[in-house]
Amino acid sequence: MPKHISIEHGEGGEMTHELIRDLFVKYFGHADEAKFDAAVLDLPGSRIAFTTDTFTVKPPFFSGGNIGKLAVAGTVNDLAVSGAEPLYLSAGFVLEEGLSFDDLERIVASMAEEASKTGVRIITGDTKVVEKGSADRIYINTSGVGVVHSGWELHPEEIAVGDVIIVNGTIGDHGVAILAARGELGVATDLPTDSTSLYPLIRAVRDAGVRIRAMRDPTRGGLATTLVEIAEDFGVVVELDQEAIPLKPEVEGACEILGLDPLFLANEGKVVFIVPEADAEKALAVMRSREEGREAAIIGRVVGRGEEGKLLLRSPLGSRRRVFRLLGMQLPRIC
Repeated sequence: MPKHISIEHGEGGEMTHELIRDLFVKYFGHADEAKFDAAVLDLPGSRIAFTTDTFTVKPPFFSGGNIGKLAVAGTVNDLAVSGAEPLYLSAGFVLEEGLSFDDLERIVASMAEEASKTGVRIITGDTKVVEKGSADRIYINTSGVGVVHSGWELHPEEIAVGDVIIVNGTIGDHGVAILAARGELGVATDLPTDSTSLYPLIRAVRDAGVRIRAMRDPTRGGLATTLVEIAEDFGVVVELDQEAIPLKPEVEGACEILGLDPLFLANEGKVVFIVPEADAEKALAVMRSREEGREAAIIGRVVGRGEEGKLLLRSPLGSRRRVFRLLGMQLPRIC
């Protein structure tokens, strides 16, 4: 273990994975629960999911959203991709002395609006104010509870060779929106964040009878890190088709200018499904009928099983290379 925490420990890549595995799991246990975005718990008479997340995005306002919308959507999504119906959230605020009340009201109003989209209720919270210079305007922690209905459980252990990988739209939008808001792109773009609550989309896919083996929202660390984690956690070999991965021209251009890999850029409104091939067209049809899934695409498939799970990327020329977790960081404080 390193002697000091670095900014890379919070970027969702290999160093975050090592921190969780070598420190938090070492002392707290629950290695199996650490594989998911929310812990699914058995209570007398019911099964629930419980999750928490802290949002420190810089800047707090960006095209298409702000830190408040991000906090609600992010926690709703962690519950939804764990197979739960989101029900209740808490909201804890750390406010820097001097923060504009108007800015705080805009953030809180956007949280209420985002919560109303899924019917989730913000029912408790906490507020702390710290001296000027001790924080960066505002940080928000949100925790969430949802219920896992009978028949909604995910079955990643049933992932089979031939299953397909589907993403509900273009990747990397949030990362580029944050770069643009910071003025770090070098070109003008108003590409909005993709931040949105995914529960309505996931509910529609589930209600259509699609057999969902596993699903994750690829936030920090991007699509590649998320699929590496799925592959390693469940002992499968996943092959991505580079040409099939949807990208907006603005994201492709920004990556070329700045030398970034879109596979590792953050998303805040994307979900990756693994479903049997027989259910793939049904899943695509449902997703494409909704705004959050208009650009849904099959981007790969499961090509093997084994103790050593791994992610492969097939290039347009047909060559294949192994992809690993994000090492270091591409962008700090993106969520």
